Amino acid sequence: CSYLAIMAALASEADYVFIPEDPVVHNWPEKLCKKILQERSAGQRLNIIIVSEGAIDRDGNPITAEKVKQVVVDRLQQDTRITVLGHVQRGGNPSAFDRVLGCRMGAEAVLALMEADDKTEPCVVSLDGNQAVRVPLMECVERTKSVAQAMADKNWELAVNLRGRSFARNLETYKMLTRLKPPKSAFDEQGRGVGGYTMAVMHIGAPACGMNAAVRSFVRNCIYRGDTVMGIHDGIEGLIGGHIKKMEWSDVTGWVGQGGAFLGTKRTLPEGKFKEIAARLKEFNIQALLIIGGFEAYHAAGQLTDQRANYKEFCIPLVVIPSTISNNVPGTEFSLGADTGLNEITEICDRIRQSAQGTKRRVFVIETMGGYCGYLATLAGLAGGADAAYIYEEKFTIKDLQQDVYHMASKMSDGVQRGLILRNEKASDNYNTEFIYRLYSEEGKGLFSTRSNVLGHMQQGGSPTPFDRNMGTKMAAKCVEWLVEQLKANTKPDGSIDAKTPETACLLGLVRRQYKFTPLKELIGETNFEQRIPKHQWWLKLRPLLRILAKHDSTYEEEGMYITVEEEMSTDSPCA
Repeated sequence: CSYLAIMAALASEADYVFIPEDPVVHNWPEKLCKKILQERSAGQRLNIIIVSEGAIDRDGNPITAEKVKQVVVDRLQQDTRITVLGHVQRGGNPSAFDRVLGCRMGAEAVLALMEADDKTEPCVVSLDGNQAVRVPLMECVERTKSVAQAMADKNWELAVNLRGRSFARNLETYKMLTRLKPPKSAFDEQGRGVGGYTMAVMHIGAPACGMNAAVRSFVRNCIYRGDTVMGIHDGIEGLIGGHIKKMEWSDVTGWVGQGGAFLGTKRTLPEGKFKEIAARLKEFNIQALLIIGGFEAYHAAGQLTDQRANYKEFCIPLVVIPSTISNNVPGTEFSLGADTGLNEITEICDRIRQSAQGTKRRVFVIETMGGYCGYLATLAGLAGGADAAYIYEEKFTIKDLQQDVYHMASKMSDGVQRGLILRNEKASDNYNTEFIYRLYSEEGKGLFSTRSNVLGHMQQGGSPTPFDRNMGTKMAAKCVEWLVEQLKANTKPDGSIDAKTPETACLLGLVRRQYKFTPLKELIGETNFEQRIPKHQWWLKLRPLLRILAKHDSTYEEEGMYITVEEEMSTDSPCA
């Protein structure tokens, strides 16, 4: 299976990838060398070629890393090295996502076994999107065998499709994004885009990893279609100031692996500045807008949509990609950047736990970011093996704190001589990190010592994780498709855009097993604007699991659902 090769190629902007499901044509050496030469001429100094295990050409001849190296050395005289990853790919410490997945799947497997009897069909417990599912085992086996048969029959298209819709889409996306320049078919004889639309992209809110990957994907998908893309720098302030630049294919080269936000981002909302914003949208003829950001991006998009009756310039298709480490935007279960932030916290917790282990009988109280949203504290607690995680959504009293202190004391007496307590930054006004630290220090005298740690902005991460890179890439590609669809449906005979319905202003999010465009109007009722959090949050059902694994008494309810292999293969999951 070439899953690893394709996902690694997408996440690293690899120049070429060889996989068994979609073999290269017989003249691949010429194509490979031509592409490398063009990239070197454009100033690129490093080329990455990924060769999947079992890669072949259309005639079934094996393609090895040694063979590819020989082609490059003989034809281009380029210095070439082979790195065979081997068992290094199995990794060292598991990522936060894998740890949480292991906890969820393990609990689901126990519940599946408890429900089963001698007539129950064997099943595979897995994750589809963000939904735990149980798939019949024999159906999975048959599907795996059918892929091998399709490849033996040289039915390559069927082999790719049997891997699932996500695999096929990832392969298609990689082929499009890895081009050095857009196809000639995207422009007419005068060099103008044949698509004819002018779209813009901007950030609003705090920077988060994955933003740059989303912008790269959006820019190249638009240009590939023949449309014009405008990059708005520094959020709303940059839009009003006219810091708007036409973006070219080569402008976004190398953006996937970079953290932060190259376009620049600010938290400023459009309220009170609608007239100036409308004037700029008209000046640059912006016909569709993508906003990538956190709760501020969602709030700003809602404010612009509310003013459509007063400003015709706002009657354009508008879509938001939620991107914040806090994961506090309604309409989605995962935000861009949250996975990277979670990994940063988990790594820090690992180091702190190591320190506690060496000191013996040491408890650390750690404060995480997230505003009023307890996502980071809860999931990091699950991934880091915390004894407790205090959050705003789940009210706690002094009795709860006292009970946790007693639990910690009994744990120390039983031989586990370290402890980890997480607290969300706005979990409580009075029971703050300092208070909890002092409580544990006082009550633990003679049993354990306590230290506190406020993690701060290092949680925003350095380089985005592969999950955030690929999720940003896929979400931006979906946004382009959606915007074009809305533009075609709302273009008047005179060429002007008149998008007034609620369905033309949406937020793209992952909801259970699929990506979903939800109208912003529908999300208003699901939002707590005062605390800037959704009213319903999926991860709260994982709280009992956190308590159980920390040896507290709690009740965990199953989250899995039975589906067939066909249903699983038809969804476009960010994890696949």
